[in-house]
Amino acid sequence: METALAKTSQQRQVVFLTILLLWEAASEAIRYSMPEETESGYLVANLAKDLGLRVGELATRGARIHHRGNKEHLQLDAETGNLFLREKPDREVLCGVTDPCVLHFQLILENPVQFFQTDLQITDINDHAPEFPHREMLLKIPESAHSGTVFSLKAAQDSDIGNNAVQNYTVSPNLHFHVVTQSRTDSSKYPELVLDRTLDREEQPELTLTLTAVDGGSPPRSGTTAVRIEVVDINDNAPEFVQSLYEVQVPENSPLDALIVTVSARDLDVGPYGNVAYSLFQGGGVSQPFVIDEVTGEIRLSKQLDFEATRYYNVEIAATDGGGLSGKCTVAVQVLDVNDNAPELTISTLTSPIPENSPEAVVVVFSVFDLDSGDNGRMVCSIQNEFPFLLKSAFENYYTLVTEGALDRESRAEYNITITVTDMGTPRLTTQHTITVQVSDVNDNVPAFTQTSYTLFVQENNSPALHIGTISATDSDSGSNAQITYSLLPPHDPQLALSSLVSINANNGQLFALRALDYEALKAFEFQVGATDQGSPALSSQALVRVLVLDANDNDPFVLYPLQNSSALCTELLPRAAEPGYLVTKVVAVDRDSGQNAWLSFQLLKATEPGLFSVWAHNGELRTSRLLSERDAPKHRLLLLVKDNGDPPRSASVTLHVLLVDGFSQPYLPLPEVARDPAQDNDDLLTLYLVIALASVSSIFLLSVLLFVGVRLCRRARAASLGGCSVPEGHFPGHLVDVSGAGTLSQSYQYEVCLTGDSGTTDFKFLKPIIPNSLIPDTYMLNS
Repeated sequence: METALAKTSQQRQVVFLTILLLWEAASEAIRYSMPEETESGYLVANLAKDLGLRVGELATRGARIHHRGNKEHLQLDAETGNLFLREKPDREVLCGVTDPCVLHFQLILENPVQFFQTDLQITDINDHAPEFPHREMLLKIPESAHSGTVFSLKAAQDSDIGNNAVQNYTVSPNLHFHVVTQSRTDSSKYPELVLDRTLDREEQPELTLTLTAVDGGSPPRSGTTAVRIEVVDINDNAPEFVQSLYEVQVPENSPLDALIVTVSARDLDVGPYGNVAYSLFQGGGVSQPFVIDEVTGEIRLSKQLDFEATRYYNVEIAATDGGGLSGKCTVAVQVLDVNDNAPELTISTLTSPIPENSPEAVVVVFSVFDLDSGDNGRMVCSIQNEFPFLLKSAFENYYTLVTEGALDRESRAEYNITITVTDMGTPRLTTQHTITVQVSDVNDNVPAFTQTSYTLFVQENNSPALHIGTISATDSDSGSNAQITYSLLPPHDPQLALSSLVSINANNGQLFALRALDYEALKAFEFQVGATDQGSPALSSQALVRVLVLDANDNDPFVLYPLQNSSALCTELLPRAAEPGYLVTKVVAVDRDSGQNAWLSFQLLKATEPGLFSVWAHNGELRTSRLLSERDAPKHRLLLLVKDNGDPPRSASVTLHVLLVDGFSQPYLPLPEVARDPAQDNDDLLTLYLVIALASVSSIFLLSVLLFVGVRLCRRARAASLGGCSVPEGHFPGHLVDVSGAGTLSQSYQYEVCLTGDSGTTDFKFLKPIIPNSLIPDTYMLNS
């Protein structure tokens, strides 16, 4: 729906071109004419054909008829272009005495905006007969009146105009009078009675005539009134007005009974023949809102004036004396306009909502109208200054409200715009109309993550489908443009099987671990996630997610040395002459875990001779605690515990065998009888075999060395003595084992042997074994 609205609105972005077209279209109005009282549904014309438009184009361009005022007289069929009469028109109701009677209306095309001025003239038909104000008129004529004397008669009124108005007056056949039809300046007709033959009161004191008013219609219509004539005695002088024409201006808001003007007439006669009585003659077809005091001649207002209905009145005043003679004058009343009508505003087209990316869109087309005239009818339109909209004059009293530039729905989604129309009268009258313009969303905002990168922590050995975290993005747009879908993006590392590690909920951004993670195998990994909205075209953004696997204490310490292999027991040799603190051996262990889970400590749990040995807790070195004595057993079995610092801690045990010897060169050292543990018999037997084998190998090696040295010395003539083997320069380390604080083995171990010739006994010092790399766990190598 939003896409359709956006397309519709984009078609309305024709503001500047439209205004140029408006003036061209409105330069010449299309005019139609029809008689009044035409039945409703009458086909006036085909607007599409007259405007040169194709059939159906009016519908596609959103054509509509706008009438001045609230009453609609015409109806447009946009599909065919036919213009029909909505209701039967009455010219007298619509226009009164105004001629010609023209109904102005505008044809508005909304897409793009274009105006056409159209006029419909309502012609008059003869549907009203003339009517006299009274059924009878009284004339008092002195018997001394001469032939040719003219007597004014009241005119008949006819609501029709032109030829359909009163055109002629006739009087019934008689011997004394005939009627002459006269014309006023406004072309209206009035009758005058002319005396043809002198009257004789004694012969006929009274006579009655029939006055007939005939209009010019076809067929003609007529109206009659009776003229009763009383013959009175001689009256020598007729009344004469001081002025034949009185011109006055009266504001339309004058109160009732306000004095308009005072007319005055004089009669030179005395007595009853000199007394003047004033009266009004209703002239033309307008009902006059005046009354006159027959004694004083004061003309006052009897009805409220309306400048917009009638602007001029021509009032004929008659002054009649007691003898029946009369005089006549005219009072021309001009009604002055006052600012008594507020401007009227009519909305023709309102487009809402408006897409926010529309640079200049036509929002409203409206017209203003003021019934007043002059400055009272001149109007100024305005809106609030703080809004990004402009008012532009289209043509005559039509205006368009357009956007000043592209709107931003995220800043403001709705505008309540008040259009103010003020006239220039005194006092100024104002009309306000408030419209609501909504701004529709366009997908112009990229989803924004709450963070540029996310760091998530997962404990290893987690359960599958574990919720490990949530990413979140927001979109300032609305509707489907703000609906965000989350997805995993292909990793940069092709070796990372991301699809088997994590998944994401496309709707809410929740991340789940698909399988149990192993810290020792994968400590951390990172990937990109995408957030894509549902707009058209869709916009997306990315964020980095880094997952850190937290170590769990799930690995026991692993003893590298001595190897815990039941098939090859390791026995350490300890000379009886060893001083306290003598390094017997060093237990080397590692832990595949990390951090405090890999911090190892060593503890001596069990020993054959308690107090003889001690182990350093942090590096696993086994040392003597005191001097050896003859009473100490020749063979000792020690049980050590290697424990990590995890929670809960994990541990491993190692068993050490220590054999007390007098010197490393002894091939075999008989062991004194000691109380033996039946459980240790097999271990002691193996130890014995090991000692015998070691002594044998050592003896053979020593003999080989001595033989080689003897051969070399024999080759020297006159050798003084036999030399010993050279000892490596520098300090010979007491031990070669170094274990880091984390309990890992840093270097390979080697056996080192040295023979000395200056000792009474040949000492064989077995320092440390070579540890094959194949015996070291892979993870240990990785941790190193």
